[in-house]
Amino acid sequence: MSRTDERSTGPFPDPPSPQSSGELPHGHGLRLCAWDAESDADVEAWFRGRADPDYRRWNTPLTLDEGLDGARESLRLRAESDAEGKTVSFRIADAQSGVTLGLVGLSGIDMSMRRAVVGYWVLPEARGRRVATRALDLAARWTLTDFGIHRLELDHVVGHAASCRVAELCGFPYEGTMRGASFEEGRHDAFRDAHLHARLATDPAPEGIS
Repeated sequence: MSRTDERSTGPFPDPPSPQSSGELPHGHGLRLCAWDAESDADVEAWFRGRADPDYRRWNTPLTLDEGLDGARESLRLRAESDAEGKTVSFRIADAQSGVTLGLVGLSGIDMSMRRAVVGYWVLPEARGRRVATRALDLAARWTLTDFGIHRLELDHVVGHAASCRVAELCGFPYEGTMRGASFEEGRHDAFRDAHLHARLATDPAPEGIS
């Protein structure tokens, strides 16, 4: 899991969106879909993903969902942020069944510099199936082509070896350590270091992801 907080540099004129840029990303046995705050199934998946203890170990959201009602409200707020061009949020779905497997999305979008931050999480029952790797590769290819981003960053707290492996497999080399860049687990008053990875539109696409 990598961080998926609500960081953003603000809206930009006529932001592109997955819906306006053609067919949504798909491949590797996955489809990246829009979330629906009016869908009970989507709300339940959103809540379980963000409440999962392993997610909470490595991520401290700015706000915590208090039950399903809170999750529906935070999903609605994320949809508003997406509509304003501040973020892009994909529901990772199995291509055959349509079952939700997790989230991959963008924050920190700066179209003037053509830069963004990608993050993801995967539901507990979907782990061990390379879902994060496959979804990140799909999202990165779309972001660096259709969405027009040049530099796509990925960061995770130090010690999260699984996210380091996923980043490297998806063509995001390690660039350094950012001091005090993430909240400590469960706290908003203390900080921990994070590893920075990035992939450029001019970098060769990774091979062997399926």
